[in-house]
Amino acid sequence: MSKHRRKASPSARSAESPPSPPSPGPPWAREQSPRFADAGSADGPSAGSSAGSQADRTAESTASPEQTLRLRIVRPAGAAPGGSRRAARPRKRAKPSAAPSGALGTAMARVAALPGAAVVLRLARRLRWEYPRPGRTGFRRWVPSWRQWLGAVAYAVGGVTAVVMYAYWQAEIPENLNSFATQQDNVYYWSDGTEMARTGWVSRQEMPLDKVPEGVQWAVLAAENETFYSDSGVSPKGITRSLVRMVSGAETQSGSTITQQYVKNAYLSQDQTLSRKFTEMLIAVKLDNRMSKDEILEGYLNTSWFGRGTYGIQRAAQAYYGKEVSQLNASEGAFLASLLKGAGLYDPTLSDANRKRAVERWEWTLDRMVRIGKLSREERATYTTFPEPKEMPKASGLSGQRGYLMEMAKAYVAKNTKISDAEFDLGGYQIYTTFDKARVEALDKAVRKVRDGLDPERRPADTHVRIGAASIAPDGRILAVNGGVDYLKQGFNDANQVNVPAGTSFTPIVYAAALRDGVQKERGAKRTPITPAAKYNGDDKVAVRTPEGPYWDRSGKIVKAANDGGKSWGTITLRDAMVNSVNGPLLQLGMDVGLDRVRQAALDVGLLESSFGRQVPAFSLGNSTPSAIRMAGAYAAFAADGMRTDPYSVVKVTRNGNGIALPRPTTERALPAEVASAVTDALRGAVQNGTAQAAKSVDPRAAGKTGTEQENKASWFVGYTDKVSTAVSLFRMDPKTLEVLPLNGLGGAPASAVGSPYPLQIWTDYMKASPAGR
Repeated sequence: MSKHRRKASPSARSAESPPSPPSPGPPWAREQSPRFADAGSADGPSAGSSAGSQADRTAESTASPEQTLRLRIVRPAGAAPGGSRRAARPRKRAKPSAAPSGALGTAMARVAALPGAAVVLRLARRLRWEYPRPGRTGFRRWVPSWRQWLGAVAYAVGGVTAVVMYAYWQAEIPENLNSFATQQDNVYYWSDGTEMARTGWVSRQEMPLDKVPEGVQWAVLAAENETFYSDSGVSPKGITRSLVRMVSGAETQSGSTITQQYVKNAYLSQDQTLSRKFTEMLIAVKLDNRMSKDEILEGYLNTSWFGRGTYGIQRAAQAYYGKEVSQLNASEGAFLASLLKGAGLYDPTLSDANRKRAVERWEWTLDRMVRIGKLSREERATYTTFPEPKEMPKASGLSGQRGYLMEMAKAYVAKNTKISDAEFDLGGYQIYTTFDKARVEALDKAVRKVRDGLDPERRPADTHVRIGAASIAPDGRILAVNGGVDYLKQGFNDANQVNVPAGTSFTPIVYAAALRDGVQKERGAKRTPITPAAKYNGDDKVAVRTPEGPYWDRSGKIVKAANDGGKSWGTITLRDAMVNSVNGPLLQLGMDVGLDRVRQAALDVGLLESSFGRQVPAFSLGNSTPSAIRMAGAYAAFAADGMRTDPYSVVKVTRNGNGIALPRPTTERALPAEVASAVTDALRGAVQNGTAQAAKSVDPRAAGKTGTEQENKASWFVGYTDKVSTAVSLFRMDPKTLEVLPLNGLGGAPASAVGSPYPLQIWTDYMKASPAGR
């Protein structure tokens, strides 16, 4: 070290001199940490400005609270941002803002003097928001610090909390429950606006909670909300679980507590909206603080929908088991609890799939009761048989065909609107249908005439006969339906039956596919157009061929066509094959067109994919099982020059006079107009000179096709005019196995006879009695 010291400059001596005694002031000002500097310097004093720093600290000791809040964190002298030791650039010091004066300044001074105020103020200063960040360059200037992130989260949480608290304060529990006293019937109208049917399914009866067996109560709680007696009216865990399952694509769960469900049932609507859900949660919390848990549970059990038009567990017990709720056991209660998840999915009398779901849910609920300690293992072991509910009773006033029509209209509304079953059962809806009263009565009369001619006591072949018929306008309106002998005696609609083979009534679709798409007789060759005059081999037992040779079935036999009566027709045109219902040419035509193209043509004219049979040569001869409604709709596309509209049964729905959105089926081109015209020409030929000559007396321009099934298990006639298309199917079905039985000997016909004249007879009688010009 040098023996001579450099003479210190005045500024240096000033920097080395001890600091002046601090001025009187609050503790946070007198004991200012050396880590803080003036707000005008982000990085602290430079190496050559210690005198300025001393002056600054002296100034800070007398600074106002407002000035102190502007202090900044500094780094050691020479430290650069990021921790490097390079010299910091001198920065222009900002002028301190003037201290507040008057009452505001006095108040701030008093706050600063409070114990702990210094710590709070320092923390507030650290969390202050300055953005973009001063003292940073490049992208780091735009990246918020952890303090800023923490502050943003704090502000967000605080804001949401404030909004929720305000909403909770503003939320009011409605004074009145949803009024069950104003429930109304649903009214169905004919196409002319006159009343067709009126249904009043809704029933409800209050039942005190002490009349509901404890085992039934806990069956509901185990299935819906096992923590009911300990939660606060809402379940954050349940809501989170519901959201997670929704996002993951798993089976959705409501996430609602029983309190929330009661609020929805009793005070709010069933709308699935966020605002309704938020309101539901707020009211649930308030209600939970105002009412006892037993009162809430009692209200929930008395207002919940259990299906079959019933609200409340008392009516549900009567509807499903024919007894009072006080007589139910835990097993029966577990089944009723499953209905709360959706009666349309868990009523076992509606379908086999429903029964499977109901049994699984019943077992799960009983096991859950054991798990939460509300059912002993010994008692659970006694419940091994599912408590089958009784069949749903039919509503009075729906006898004859009206019940079938009402069910069809209700199903259409349910499929095409957002009205739930529970809302529909509350009533007040007006449903305006497409059904023509005069046509329905004429069709029913024609069917009853045939039924009356059967003699099941003398002829076993006349037993278990079923007839389904439907009449559809070219624009898709369902004008008439005959679903069975009587809705109250046979609830299933035979016009919607989907296990009866269409037989050769399907062949016009094969013919249409050929005229539209052409044929391909050699593999890899181009498709060639075909006309009604194209000639095919019409002999009996002709082998069906593919481009590679004969078609062999899975049993190793060559498939051969069998004509009705074993008749051989020689070389025949396709049109004549259609007129005379010659099977061989049409079976081969389907192979030449391609069964995939025949299938597509069937879809285009409105048949449902679910009804299609196996894609083998027999596909062309009607191994598919469309309903009478869909077959009538397919032929209506021929009548409409190739335009197709899906069948529909409702034109308008209102509730208390207010319209409800109901989409109308769209009309699409299914076939070129010239193809539809050619099909109609061939089917007119069948009426004039072919297998359907009995229909000639109805209308000289009527067109139609008889249909027989290869095993003689179904007989059809589908015919149309330019106003209406009608399909009639006749079959026999074993009531126990639901197996379709042969028609041999039906009505006293020879056992060897194929098909039946009854469908054509029904069509003819119906058309003669129907209103003219419609």
